[in-house]
Amino acid sequence: MADETNWTNRPLGYEPPQIDTSVPHTARVYDYILGGKDNYPPDRAAAEQMLIAWPSLQISMHENRKFMHRAVRHLAEQGIDQFLDIGTGIPTSPNLHEVAQEVTPNARVVYVDNDPIVLAHAGARLTGTPEGRISYIHADMHDPDAIFSSAELNDTLDLDRPVGLSLIAVLQFVLDDQKAYDLVKRYLQPLAPGSYLALSTVTTDSSPKPIGSVVAEYTKRGMPARNRTKEEVQPFFDGLKLVEPGVTLVHRWRPLPGTEGDVKDSDVAMYAGVALKA
Repeated sequence: MADETNWTNRPLGYEPPQIDTSVPHTARVYDYILGGKDNYPPDRAAAEQMLIAWPSLQISMHENRKFMHRAVRHLAEQGIDQFLDIGTGIPTSPNLHEVAQEVTPNARVVYVDNDPIVLAHAGARLTGTPEGRISYIHADMHDPDAIFSSAELNDTLDLDRPVGLSLIAVLQFVLDDQKAYDLVKRYLQPLAPGSYLALSTVTTDSSPKPIGSVVAEYTKRGMPARNRTKEEVQPFFDGLKLVEPGVTLVHRWRPLPGTEGDVKDSDVAMYAGVALKA
């Protein structure tokens, strides 16, 4: 089968959204801190101020990325061969599909984001194996109904079979707890039993003062964020069966052998968990 990557299914006359380079955007700040090049002066200025407030921010973001890699590999090894990734961010290799298709070459992935710069790079960078299939949806994560009704998703994923749902480092931008919990439930509801949720989100539990300064900097620059305690993260997994070790800081979720203890808890600002929909 030829590579069936799909991000060109747009109506005649479709105009891609404009990239606003005058203000920082969360995906581009993240890209800069991870060492990427798809960012602009306002993104870099915001990121540098955050790194002054908490130099370990870069460590935390890298550890969050590593968690995604380990979680996706684990799900692929459990037989999950289709994934829905909400809040994809600017493509940074290895991307989710690269990890999944390394285990299962015919894995299918749907990426979703609302940043125009992610859309601009999707076609060039989100290219998978000939056996697999990848689609990209430019959409707001707050509108799961539109995402689940899209041709891109329904042409790529079979919702009668289990799906790996990935919500990595996005729920801190849903400020109201109940709305955040409800949003996760809305994404899980159409998924078949045997599906999994992989999630990470911001906490200040591990280093309250400096991480709190970073959260405040996000808010000051028009990117309001919500940090959550472990007790506030647990309800995201209500009704699901948590995979060991449960909800934990990202670097403590099934670290690779020999890497245990490489990173201090105080250098990490993300809780994570993976859970099964029975």
